[in-house]
Amino acid sequence: MDQMDQAYMEELARVNAALEDALKAAEEANQAKSRFLSSMSHDIRTPMNAIVGMTSIALAHIDEKARVHDCLEKIQTASAHLMSLVNDVLDMSRIDSGRMSLGEEEFSLSDLVHEVAVIVEPQAEQKGHTLTMDIEDISQENLMGDPLRLRQILVNIINNAVKYTPDGGEIRIRFAQRPAPDRKGGLAVWLDFSCRDNGIGMSQEFLERIFLPFERVQNTTISRIEGTGLGMSIVKRLVDGMGGAITVESREGEGSCFTVALPLAASPRKRKEPGLPVGQPVLVAELHDGRAAQITACLRNAGLEPVRLSTGLEAVTRLTEAQYEGRMPCALLLGQELADMPSLDVATHVRQLAGPGFPILLVSSDDWPQIEYRATRAGVNAFVPCPLFPSRLLEALSSLTCQTGQEQQAAGDADADYSQHRVLLVEDNELNQEIAMELLGMTSVQVDVAGDGAQAVELFQNSPEGWYEIIFMDIQMPVMNGYDATRAIRELPRGDAGNVWIVAMTANAFMEDVRLAREAGMDEHISKPVDVERLTEILRKRLGSHTER
Repeated sequence: MDQMDQAYMEELARVNAALEDALKAAEEANQAKSRFLSSMSHDIRTPMNAIVGMTSIALAHIDEKARVHDCLEKIQTASAHLMSLVNDVLDMSRIDSGRMSLGEEEFSLSDLVHEVAVIVEPQAEQKGHTLTMDIEDISQENLMGDPLRLRQILVNIINNAVKYTPDGGEIRIRFAQRPAPDRKGGLAVWLDFSCRDNGIGMSQEFLERIFLPFERVQNTTISRIEGTGLGMSIVKRLVDGMGGAITVESREGEGSCFTVALPLAASPRKRKEPGLPVGQPVLVAELHDGRAAQITACLRNAGLEPVRLSTGLEAVTRLTEAQYEGRMPCALLLGQELADMPSLDVATHVRQLAGPGFPILLVSSDDWPQIEYRATRAGVNAFVPCPLFPSRLLEALSSLTCQTGQEQQAAGDADADYSQHRVLLVEDNELNQEIAMELLGMTSVQVDVAGDGAQAVELFQNSPEGWYEIIFMDIQMPVMNGYDATRAIRELPRGDAGNVWIVAMTANAFMEDVRLAREAGMDEHISKPVDVERLTEILRKRLGSHTER
């Protein structure tokens, strides 16, 4: 009996200890949520105050164009920040409720990395950071996985580095791959990503809590940086969901290094090898030894013969001699930096010397839309963005060396005239209609409007074949929603029903919503509030290659 009593007492003690631990964990969770709600109240009110205040100022000075323009820019900045706060909270809510699912689709790693660069580089430039992206040992560029969630992981980590590194800091990003076993018997790799900064760093105590929701460093420096404290928790749960691992090393005042390893299957589709003039020389004009080595290694592995130069004068001299001797190289690759003159000045000299048919490629980390006009005028035929992926370089080189001079000239002169194209906007909300019409109106494209999915199907059915080239489709609408309208259009017995681009333009912005849109037959997805650059990208992709009717 004594032994039974002792066992009972021990069990009771274990239960009580477990209950005390659970109570302590619940109290800590409640305290964390209270701190979160307190900081969120401040963080949401800050951009809201800017939006409301700047709107009042703009209305009070409606006739002062410069004042109104300044107010609108500040409203735009505050709105973008408010949207990021809302997205973090909604993402965490979906993860906690178990409604988050990961996609499995083919994507290009080079496209993904360049998308990430486009997102993070402007913020780094604003703070005067040196942001470097290194691409090492990439054997598989076409992968299977969830590109949207992967991009979210990368952007979140890099944004943190930008945010918590004082002005003028250094941030170094690295991508690499190594073999990984695939359970399905196919080829797979580990994608290794690291982000190292020389920012403010973190204490060892906080490192133990960094991936917990609602946690933020409590010090005078961080208190001036807005955020939800959810970013790293979301990243950790996404990485775990993908079967990967994330680690962080940090010291206060010395910076941090985040490392992520994710297992990804290689795409079963074999990439088409680009046609290249094997054995032909290619001039590579680049001062920076590291970039030049990467470019020349890529060309040499493809069977070409790179010739390294470091000045514009060397490039012009070499081409003059080659032209005289009748042994012209197949192309010139201009790097971002030369010892004696800007790359675009070299392009101008080479174009005058070699004529319109000679391929000139610019390999640079510059923002192409900002320099495209000047580069094209200087004679550049193609742009290859950095960080450099071999596929991008070889495909661009192949497309130019396989074209005739007349084809190159035609490609350079192609300039889409959107005023000759017509799109259908399907939107039930009048204010959203007005906004979308205004944004589309900036491109001169012709726009018809339908108030719900049923009207959209009727308008499309009664229009001549090929009348609409893009349909921008809202999802949640009365009478017929966007998914059903898309399916109805795809099933119509007419030639353009399967070819017309249908783009979801909706506030349904989660990964599951993107997947549902694709399953319904939609080609692209734009989330609200509508980003102008994303909208123009869609128009350029669909209409830019189309000639006038």
